[in-house]
Amino acid sequence: MPPNLTAQIKHIHNVRLPGQPSTWNITISYPTSSGTITSVTPHEEQEQDTKLTQTQTTNSESEATSKSESESQPPLALPPLTHPHIHLDKAFIHSTPNYAPFLPKTGTFKEALNNTTKAKEQFTQSDLLKRGTWLLAESFASGVTAMRAFVEVDHTVQHTCLDAAIELKEEWKTAIEIQIVCFAQDPIFSTQHGEENMSLITEALEKYPQTDVLGTTPYVETSLESAKRNIEWAIDCAMRLGKHLDFHLDYNLDGGKEALVWFVLSALKERGWTAASTRKRVMLGHCSRLTLFSEDEWIALAREIRENDLPVSFVGLPTSDLYMAAPPVGGKETAPQSRPRGTLQILDMIRKYGLDAVMGVNNVGNSFTPWGLPDPLALACLGVGVYQAGSQDDAELLFECVSTRARAAIGLDCSDFDSGLCIREGSMADLLLVCCRDETGCGIVRPRTNAAEVVWTPPEKVNRDVVCSGRLKMSPFGSSESEDLYRFV
Repeated sequence: MPPNLTAQIKHIHNVRLPGQPSTWNITISYPTSSGTITSVTPHEEQEQDTKLTQTQTTNSESEATSKSESESQPPLALPPLTHPHIHLDKAFIHSTPNYAPFLPKTGTFKEALNNTTKAKEQFTQSDLLKRGTWLLAESFASGVTAMRAFVEVDHTVQHTCLDAAIELKEEWKTAIEIQIVCFAQDPIFSTQHGEENMSLITEALEKYPQTDVLGTTPYVETSLESAKRNIEWAIDCAMRLGKHLDFHLDYNLDGGKEALVWFVLSALKERGWTAASTRKRVMLGHCSRLTLFSEDEWIALAREIRENDLPVSFVGLPTSDLYMAAPPVGGKETAPQSRPRGTLQILDMIRKYGLDAVMGVNNVGNSFTPWGLPDPLALACLGVGVYQAGSQDDAELLFECVSTRARAAIGLDCSDFDSGLCIREGSMADLLLVCCRDETGCGIVRPRTNAAEVVWTPPEKVNRDVVCSGRLKMSPFGSSESEDLYRFV
């Protein structure tokens, strides 16, 4: 079930903001039900003193002075987190006893595809709702208020996964803005079921207005020609129906294979899909083959996108890529303990080439990615090591890649945050407040004073206050300082 939320918040008192030395008060107004931040003003100490005088009349002097200096540290207010790429229907398959026969043994992509196909034959509405709720609950508790959720449509599951996603989207609408991707994981131009898969996808897109995105996987087709037909069909279909488009693309580390990203860009140009012609965007996921590009190829790729005004973003999926994106085995390995892996270098893509790039969790608890959490902050933390990105500026950019940049990349309005970390007038009333509560049970509190520290050592959920549309997620941990921090309508 969706979380319990408080009444609408009117004021948030005495919070820290990224890059600001003082503390601030945030005021939220409600011209619409979702709320808008209408003022961010310096916090006056005398105001805090007056408030404490009024509230402490019901507290003993010992209680008022018992908090340590760390515990009384003001929370850090940050933009909320976003999943730009996550699979809703395949989440936590490994946590369900019915799917025990489909646990991975070799860890290969082929095995993951086969195991998942067999598991899908047992999917039921109740099972999908249960596992989907697990994913949404853990995501929201982590600070996620928007996500692009993939659900598969094919001859095996028909529209079962989509029906469950639509129910969850409605049930959780007060907490998470869910973009549903009608996703063709299986071939649509090859194999005996290709034609049926395409028919089911088309029917779903036309029948269900709740679907926001068309997604396909060109590399599962049996030939290069079929993969290109997949791409052309998907572009034409998305344009005709006014949907965003999301490709799983170039998921290999084989320099002998053609990188299909060039064909995607060419097809978009031919059809006139530009940022000026539509607000719908195109996302390219995985793309590990691009890590083999030369400097000239990267420059050419960035130029092609920029000069043709193509609304294209890239999403790196390092938890999956580190597990599965390996070079082909050719029998010429000279270092048997070497384990090369490939994942998009997201920070370089942004800084060096001016590309739009973000990070996503992708899969949780299944054969494609049996490890990791649905927590974008854990992913940003992983990025510090994967990208050798240890500076404070690096950490802040990593936070953006799972927050404001991720939200903008999936086509949600994010102009109010300027793709940065600032909370300002006009921003939506979605916030992640990082608090200073004891996570250890030892009476010890370590404050996180800036966004970099939040990325380097992500806080436990007890220290994450999540505000969605101006309403606070009710915490099961309890927190007395909330009375001082929040004022409700």
